[in-house]
Amino acid sequence: MVESVHTLAALKRQIASLDRGVADRAPVRMAIGHAEIDRVLGGGLAGGRTHELFGAIEEEGAAAGLALLFASHVAGLTAPVLWLRTAASGRAGGFAYGPGLAALGIDPERLLVGMMADETMLLRTAVDALRHQALGALLIELRGPAPLLDLTASRRLALAAEGSGVTAFLLRIGAEPGPSAADTRWRVTAAPSRPLPGQAPGMSAFALTLLRQRAGPGGKQWRLRWDSEKGVFGDAGDERDDDRAVGGTGRAERDAALSGAMVSVPPPRSAADRAA
Repeated sequence: MVESVHTLAALKRQIASLDRGVADRAPVRMAIGHAEIDRVLGGGLAGGRTHELFGAIEEEGAAAGLALLFASHVAGLTAPVLWLRTAASGRAGGFAYGPGLAALGIDPERLLVGMMADETMLLRTAVDALRHQALGALLIELRGPAPLLDLTASRRLALAAEGSGVTAFLLRIGAEPGPSAADTRWRVTAAPSRPLPGQAPGMSAFALTLLRQRAGPGGKQWRLRWDSEKGVFGDAGDERDDDRAVGGTGRAERDAALSGAMVSVPPPRSAADRAA
């Protein structure tokens, strides 16, 4: 009996040492292409970790669009991205639109969507999915408070991601931050799209706040735009770029030119809103 107790204690120590070894492993950083964000993150998003993106219900399109862009960027050119949702999320938020995904520069054929009956099945499936190294990235969508996603469940996801090297993005719609083992936390809202010549739909633009990161400063804010043709993020805060986008016409001249219009022109919609 004493031998069994010692054996069990040794086994527990071995498991604990393996857990620490996985957790202490330095992550591979994947630059997203925005110089300032990559600098603050120490080189980019940490691969093989979990990242949370929060968006209000009215900002669902922007949050989902950016989460898909991050996941697709991390996955690379060939690896698939798995998006896990509940059936209730699909009914409430709708489904991904293929041409909209393509407008964002995301290959619809690389996106796999798994519809789960409830959040219990969703979280269990997420842990299993993270153990498959062939997966490029995992997107986990949860709506509302999601009480099942407590610190223990969050830690389970983080350990699975660290063990396989697969990066997970938790898309939190209509939720507020709580205890979590996520490497980074973000709040996402839509930003005005920059007008293009001929009133063509503008590039997707986001207002992004880094709420927290485990090994660095938080509280940083950016406005960035996504250039789907080049596959890069750019700064959306430079007014001079707006002038160049419409052929060098300044803001005052644009306002004067539009002030006498007989029919108002609707504001340009971003590709992220069309995709999600």
